[in-house]
Amino acid sequence: MKNIKKHLLLLLIGFVFSTFADFDFGLPSETDLHLKKQGFSLGYSYKYRQAVWVAYTLASENLLTRQVRRKDNFRADPAVKKRPVRPKDYARSGYDKGHLAPAADMTYSVTSMNNSFLMTNISPQTPGCNRGIWKRLETQVRRWALREEKLYIITGPVFSRRPARMKKSRLPVPVAFYKVILDLTPPMKMIGFIVPNESSKRRLASFSVSVDEVERLTGYDFFSDLDDDIENRLEKVTDWQSWMK
Repeated sequence: MKNIKKHLLLLLIGFVFSTFADFDFGLPSETDLHLKKQGFSLGYSYKYRQAVWVAYTLASENLLTRQVRRKDNFRADPAVKKRPVRPKDYARSGYDKGHLAPAADMTYSVTSMNNSFLMTNISPQTPGCNRGIWKRLETQVRRWALREEKLYIITGPVFSRRPARMKKSRLPVPVAFYKVILDLTPPMKMIGFIVPNESSKRRLASFSVSVDEVERLTGYDFFSDLDDDIENRLEKVTDWQSWMK
């Protein structure tokens, strides 16, 4: 009995560490708030009143475990004290409350699922983007995670110099969204995506770019804690076919 209790304690410690641990290979530059949640970390901007990056790992074991049912409990994040965004800010705006870390990637625990509905993980998306091309990309990433065992993902909005704003809340609206993915399962590879915040019937592959290109667009340095030779080699490659094998 004593050994069983010890084993369960070690499992619990390991679970807490894995869900709250820092992103293994480097996060983008510091933002106004760096918030660590069970399931993901994010960098929050007071200027844009939303996250400018969200980072998390997506493991096949999390997708294969017993799944938590989705419950749309959007709510303000209590960690944001300055002009927090609330669900009502989206009312009759014409924009969806678009997830950055998808709820469908957080189904392995009640807490991670609930955290995905915090408004700090939400960005204004046109219905055509949120329910169309962005959803298709999220679904494809889960397919890759099931095959590759674990992916490291960073995602966020892209803003123009003078972004459009929602009428009542004045919340800035992104012109596009990015996603960068690192796979360490041999052969190691990276891929980036830049998806416009609009409807599109184009093939998913047409939005794929190198991680270098996403870095140039956003000004962020992704996966900076990787060995420099590996980072530089992987970030400059755009190879959709290697991900589809």
